[in-house]
Amino acid sequence: MLMKNYDGKGARRTMKKIDGIGKDLLEKMYCQMEEIRQFELKSADLYQAGELPGFLHPCVGQEAAEVGVISALNQDDFIATTHRGHGHIIAKGASLDRMMAELFARKDGICRGNGGSMHMMDRSLGIIGANGIVGQGTTLATGAGLACQLNGKGQVSIAFIGDGAQNEGFFHESMNMASIWNLPVIFVVENNQYAESTPQTYHMRPADVAKRADGYDVKSFICDGNDLFDVYKKATKAIDICRKGEGPVLMELKTYRWFGHYVGDPAVYRPEGELEMWKTPEKEAFAKFRKKAIDSGVFTEDELNAIRDDVTKRVEAAVAFGRASDPLPQEFALQNVYEEELI
Repeated sequence: MLMKNYDGKGARRTMKKIDGIGKDLLEKMYCQMEEIRQFELKSADLYQAGELPGFLHPCVGQEAAEVGVISALNQDDFIATTHRGHGHIIAKGASLDRMMAELFARKDGICRGNGGSMHMMDRSLGIIGANGIVGQGTTLATGAGLACQLNGKGQVSIAFIGDGAQNEGFFHESMNMASIWNLPVIFVVENNQYAESTPQTYHMRPADVAKRADGYDVKSFICDGNDLFDVYKKATKAIDICRKGEGPVLMELKTYRWFGHYVGDPAVYRPEGELEMWKTPEKEAFAKFRKKAIDSGVFTEDELNAIRDDVTKRVEAAVAFGRASDPLPQEFALQNVYEEELI
C-alpha cells in the first residue's frame, strides 16, 4: 500500500527526504520489510502446525539488510540467493501469493510447487535461484556477471551469502574469477553471526568478513545490516562501482537472525541474553527505521501502522491463496527437468 502524495486539492505535496531518500522509496522499503517479517513469521507458524513440507530457514531480523541492497538495484539486475532466501525474493518483487503457494507445494507456486522454500526462482524478475548448497549462489552470480559484462547494458549481479559460506571454495573461486575479469558482481555477506550453529569467532580469525576482499584486490564495504539507510547508501556506492566497470565489490552486512538455523532449532549454542540484546531498540531494524522516520517528520506513526496493517491482510490473503491452490499432479513430477520443457 502506497500513501497518496497529494493534498486534498490535487496538488502534489512537497516531499521530504531522509538521508537523500524520498518518501515514496522509503515507503516501499518499509512495506517490503514488513512483508518479509510477516511472511516469515506466518510461514514459521504454518510449518510448526504441520501445514508446510520440507525445511524452513527464516530470515527474521535481517530484513533491513535485504531490502537495503535490493532497493538500490534496477529491475533487470540479477540476484542469486540462499537457503534463507525468502527476503531477497520478496524484495526483488515476487508475488506473496505465489511464494506462499510454493511453500505449500502447490501448482500455483512460483516454481509450480517443485522448488519449495530453498529453491525458488523467477527469471522474469532477475532471480536466478535460491540454493540449498551453501555458497553455490556465488558461482551463479559470477556467471550472470559475465553475461552482464558481455551484453554491455550496465547490469549488475549480486550473490547473497552468509558468513559461513565465505569459507567455502565456491566463494573464493568466484571472487578470484570476478576479480581477474573485473566482473560487475557484488558479493553480499549477511553476517548474522552464525554459520548454522558455529559462531563467527570460531570459524574465522578476522573480525570482519570484509577482510576477505584484500586477498583478491577487491573493494569492500562494512555496513550496519540493521540500519536500512546505511545499507542502502553503501549498496548504491557498490552498484555504481560495478556499473562503471570498476567491480567487483564485497559487502559485509552485520546483522542477526532471530530464529535458530531452521524452524525447530533450539539454538542452545547462543549465549544467554544475546538474542534479547539484538532485539533492543538501539539494534533492531524496525525500531531504528520507525524512530528515524517519525522523528524526521517524514512519516507519522499512524502512517507506518497503516502500512503494517495492510501487509498483515495481504499475508493472510497469501495463506488463503496457498491453501486453495491445487496440489502438483503426480504426472508433473518430471516437468521442467529438461531445458526444452522449461515453462
